[in-house]
Amino acid sequence: MVIGIVGLGLIGGSLAKAFKYSKSATVLGLDKDQLVTQIAKMSDFIDDDLTEKIAECDFVFLCISAPATVKFVKENAEKFSKKCIVVDCCGVKVPVCQPCFDVAKEHGFTFVGGHPMAGTQFSGLKHSKQDMFVNQNMVLVPKHDEDVNVLQKIKDVLTLAGFGSVSVTTAEKHDQIIAFTSQLAHVVSNAYVKSPSASMHKGFSAGSYKDLTRVAWLNEEMWANLFLENADNVSFEIDNIIKELQKYKNAIESNDFETLKKLLKEGRICKERCDKF
Repeated sequence: MVIGIVGLGLIGGSLAKAFKYSKSATVLGLDKDQLVTQIAKMSDFIDDDLTEKIAECDFVFLCISAPATVKFVKENAEKFSKKCIVVDCCGVKVPVCQPCFDVAKEHGFTFVGGHPMAGTQFSGLKHSKQDMFVNQNMVLVPKHDEDVNVLQKIKDVLTLAGFGSVSVTTAEKHDQIIAFTSQLAHVVSNAYVKSPSASMHKGFSAGSYKDLTRVAWLNEEMWANLFLENADNVSFEIDNIIKELQKYKNAIESNDFETLKKLLKEGRICKERCDKF
């Protein structure tokens, strides 16, 4: 099996290491920074440069931005073999999936949207980890009439990288949910640390502070693009949390113990209900 990986940052680098560690595939890699590709090859994270060998790949994972993914698929459409399954790893799906479905159909290869539910606050090849995806979930977005055998092939190759489960959804549903589970969390964390009290946290902070601020340390260019590519969904979630926070603020300012207790109870029950699924 030959696996190509485009973009050797945190996600792409971790995929390369995981597939190499499995000893079940030849791993070819490509990064826009040729030095990164060379380092990956010298470090034995990849077997060779992907550039001239795309046609040899059974799978190609695109670990680059949404616009770059669409551009790469269009520019290399004639190079993919008919047997190749191309999977992207972008944080949004609507801007990516349909354009790539159309190109894949025209040129006879298979494209499936994807989003690995794993990561850290850091970026780049140096922070990639061979065990990044162990027991993690991969979200897949196939075209509506995709052959179930294709999804099984993807699931099988993802197992080599350590993934524990696969979810299947639509591009629209993915972007709606991810705006809440990931993108809003990054907005809130990033805004939270702008408090004038943040510089005085040492000696007064513990687990709750660390949990809430971990993803404030982010790649601002990447996340700004993700927010704008999913603007309607992210805006909806921000509006909703502002509305909810205002309720807490009003109760506190009016010294309304019963309302505040009710709000806190509602939040606890929501968390309990969510964790059952």
